[in-house]
Amino acid sequence: MALKDKSKDKYSKDNHQNKKNASNKDAKDEELQTDDKENNASQPKDIAALEEQIAIEKDRFMRLSAEFDNFRKRKQREIDEFKKFATESVFKQFLSVVDNLERAVSSAEKNEDHNSLLEGVKLTHKEILKIFEAFNVKPVEAENQNFDPNFHQAVTQHETDEVPENTVTNVLQTGYVLHDRLIRPAMVVVSKPTENETSKPKET
Repeated sequence: MALKDKSKDKYSKDNHQNKKNASNKDAKDEELQTDDKENNASQPKDIAALEEQIAIEKDRFMRLSAEFDNFRKRKQREIDEFKKFATESVFKQFLSVVDNLERAVSSAEKNEDHNSLLEGVKLTHKEILKIFEAFNVKPVEAENQNFDPNFHQAVTQHETDEVPENTVTNVLQTGYVLHDRLIRPAMVVVSKPTENETSKPKET
C-alpha cells in the first residue's frame, strides 16, 4: 500500500512538474511572440528613418555637387580671362617700339635722310632688347664660344686654324632663352681645322 502511495506521489509530482514546464514554455513562447510583434512593429519605423536619412544625404550631395560645379566654372572663366590678357603688359611696352618705328619711317620719307632712319632703327632695336630683358628674355652667348648643341645650331663649318676646333666663328641668327629655358637656338658657323695639302694622299 505504501508503494502505491509513493508511486502516486511521484506521478503527482511529475505531472505537476510537466504542467509547470508547459506553463513556463507557454510563457516563453508568449514572450517571444511579443518580442516578434514589437520587432515587426519597429521595422517600418527603422526603414522610414533610413529612407529619410538617405534623402537628407542625397540632398546634401546634390547641393555639394552643384557648388563644386559652379566653383569649377568660375575658375575656368578666370583661367580663360587670364590667358586672354596675360600678354597685355608685353604688348603695352611694344607700343612705344611701334611708335618709334613709325616716326623713323615718316622722317626718312620726308627728309630722305637714311642716316636718321638707321639711327631710329638702332634705337628701336635697343628698346626691344630692354623689353626682352624686363621679361627675362636674354640672347644666347655664341660668338667666339665653344659650340654647345644645347644652345647652338650649326648651319655650316668654316675651315680655319686661327681658333680652336668647334668654335663659333659667326652668328647667323641670335638665339634666346626665357629664364633658363631655350626658346630658340642660335644659328651659327663652327670652325674646323684646315686640311693641309701635305696630308692629302698623293695621286698616282
